[in-house]
Amino acid sequence: MLLVLCVDLDDDLGRKTGLSTPVVGRQRVEDAAVALATADPEDSDVNVLFQGIQVHDELLESEDEEVEVAAVTGLEGSDVKANRAIGDEIDTVLASLSTGEPVHAIVITDGAQDESVLPVIRSRVPIDGVRRVVVRQAQNLESMYYTMKQVLADPETRGTILVPLGILLLIYPFVTIASFFDVPGAVVLGLISALLGLYTLFRGLGLESAVDEAANRARNVLYAGRVTIITYVAAAALLVVGGVRGVELLETVSDSVGGDPAAGLILATLVHGAVEWFAAAGITSSLGQVTDEYLQDRFKWRYLNAPFYVFAIAIVLYALSGFFLPEGVAGVQKFYLPGLAVALTVGTLLGVLSTLTFAVAESRYPTGSDGDAEQPA
Repeated sequence: MLLVLCVDLDDDLGRKTGLSTPVVGRQRVEDAAVALATADPEDSDVNVLFQGIQVHDELLESEDEEVEVAAVTGLEGSDVKANRAIGDEIDTVLASLSTGEPVHAIVITDGAQDESVLPVIRSRVPIDGVRRVVVRQAQNLESMYYTMKQVLADPETRGTILVPLGILLLIYPFVTIASFFDVPGAVVLGLISALLGLYTLFRGLGLESAVDEAANRARNVLYAGRVTIITYVAAAALLVVGGVRGVELLETVSDSVGGDPAAGLILATLVHGAVEWFAAAGITSSLGQVTDEYLQDRFKWRYLNAPFYVFAIAIVLYALSGFFLPEGVAGVQKFYLPGLAVALTVGTLLGVLSTLTFAVAESRYPTGSDGDAEQPA
């Protein structure tokens, strides 16, 4: 059986005539077409209905199988809701057809926009053909309009096309404004060229997804009330202070040594001056992460190893760097072999003891997440 399906995506038929849809049968479709033409002679859906009747009559004469014609409508406004409404009406039409033969559809539309519903129709009935009916003078114009509408509605395409175009259109007003402040036009052109170059690189390297993901993660952290946002900021400040402290100590050591210090001495000085602050940053950030895990019921005893590991590493680095630095320099804690051995031993024991302690605690006092994992499914 062939079903000639007239599609009205924005429900002009129902809104302008008051008829209930779907409309099934040649005579009912013809009456609906006359009613719509009377209500709005300029509506292109009138052509769709009459074209559907014509195709129905032609198929009825040339084909040996049954032929039926129906008109289905969507909703004005949202394309998603309109597609769903048309899908529901197609189900109603198919249920009303009293035939045991497989049904194939011939779709009649009035332009590219209505053809967006084809996947919905195809999911319910095989499509043997599509006939687009528009006023001849308006066919190319309508297709161009719908294409532009789709391009502007797509966020990715919109950003790719409109952002560079907008920057280019701003060249003349920027140069004009710059002339009032005695700024050379070449400077403005250079800045705009740099913006376009950065934008092109940004899009070419695909960094927009990474930036969007980072922004979403930061927004989620802020709204979730996580402690890490505070501890990370504090850790970043401690890292900056540690870097400055290391550079200052390097200047002091350079003045005391005289001349340019060796590469090993530079490294030892930077580590010795910054390691205390860096350790404080690591402990602060790890404690914030542990706090968040506890608040979200994902805490495990082993997470507490992190601040002890950071402290142990800091002890080792501080003593090791002090071993290579000269004595008598302000801000330098000189270590000799016995002191270095003690520091290495203390750091190692601290890491080992913290690991064993929290492993035992985790086995004897399982946390909520461990208890849930141990329960049988």
